Amino acid sequence: MSDQSNTYRTAFINLTFLFFMWGFMTALNDILIPYLRGAFDLTHTKAMLIQFAFFTSYFIGSLVYFIISVLKGDPINKIGYKKGIVIGLVISGIGALLFYPAAQFQMYGFFLSALFVLGLGFTLLQIAANPYVAILGSDESASSRLNLAQGFNSLGTTIAPVLGGFLIFTFFSESAGSDAVKIPYLVFATIFFMMAVAFRFIPLPRFTNPDEVAPGFGALKYKQLIFGMIAIFMYVGGEVSIGSMLISYLNLPEIGGFTDSEASVYVSIYWGGQMIGRFLGAVSLSNSKKWVKLLIMPSISILAFVILGLTTGFESAMIYLIFLAINLVGFYIGNSLPHRTLYVFAGINIIFLVLALNSTGSIALWTIIAMGLFNSIMWSNIFTLAISGLGKYTSQGSSLLVMMILGGALLPLAMGVVADSFGVHLSFIVPVFSYLYIAFYGLHGYKPGKFA
Repeated sequence: MSDQSNTYRTAFINLTFLFFMWGFMTALNDILIPYLRGAFDLTHTKAMLIQFAFFTSYFIGSLVYFIISVLKGDPINKIGYKKGIVIGLVISGIGALLFYPAAQFQMYGFFLSALFVLGLGFTLLQIAANPYVAILGSDESASSRLNLAQGFNSLGTTIAPVLGGFLIFTFFSESAGSDAVKIPYLVFATIFFMMAVAFRFIPLPRFTNPDEVAPGFGALKYKQLIFGMIAIFMYVGGEVSIGSMLISYLNLPEIGGFTDSEASVYVSIYWGGQMIGRFLGAVSLSNSKKWVKLLIMPSISILAFVILGLTTGFESAMIYLIFLAINLVGFYIGNSLPHRTLYVFAGINIIFLVLALNSTGSIALWTIIAMGLFNSIMWSNIFTLAISGLGKYTSQGSSLLVMMILGGALLPLAMGVVADSFGVHLSFIVPVFSYLYIAFYGLHGYKPGKFA
């Protein structure tokens, strides 16, 4: 094995913990929403300002990055991916640290400000880390690598609802007002600062080319990027809307009638589906031989079934097994093609949402929970399809895609308005429109080309 391959592998392993942490912190917002809604007596719409503040920071941070790249040339191309990651981690640590005074002063607006700063840090991490993973190897296996990295991101989103739900709803449940978040977020801040120091000294391949730092709007010439920006907006908006409303949805007597603590376990299964699907996607979209894929992919699904059975009970696991089987069939139909897998999975999620909207009980519960399995490959596939062929404009294109995480701010807010006006159950009509557009992108919008 070449020294370059070993260096790339070491870099990728170090990056997986980074993906894990920002996945963990993002999913923790799903616990913050019902917790702060109770602490400050908020409506669904006001509670969704949590996601609005967090994901608006992605838009503003990416917009600033894009403006700098237009006027001065791409910053990441100048300073390198490593420095970009370190700066992102420091900003993330500051955002997490601000939760302590926010809880101390019992101010909801202060919490929103802390989330905004935290999101700014994640913005820079996303701009730097996603394309960095994509270029750590061949173009053909870029989607596979990003799916694998996103798999560890989903491990974070899977653990966060369970651990966060225990800490906030149980361990610190006797704390007054919003004090239950003080210690957890102080720990998270410490972890981010320690990671910044670690990444400062970890040897990572340096991809920079100052001669190619060209100012201007070059990335906006590419059709696949423009359509991909809208796809990212719709994907993040749909995924976050569902996760944000899930506890309130599961509280409904006609769906499950669960307490917040009980519902947080199902939120974990929802995000856990993304982890399973992303690991499957890493195998499906890799350059491995077909027989290897046919051996490994069912093994991952069986392992997921066993773990779910041991942790939540085999009655639930048997129901989830049906969706695991559908997921494998979806990958088979996708035939290891990122765009085809994308539109197949989007189509399945549309069917699940229609079923959930027109039913109650177990069907309505499990069709929503299972959507995590099919959300799994969407970010990675859209991202790699959108930046394919951008060359020196790759980082600029990446900043534009990260900007469209704005969907995670606006669509949950729209879902909150629908929930307050027509009920939580009916609010799940909002993400239907997200998956309709994603299906279009997988069918046609991904095709490379330039505007005249």
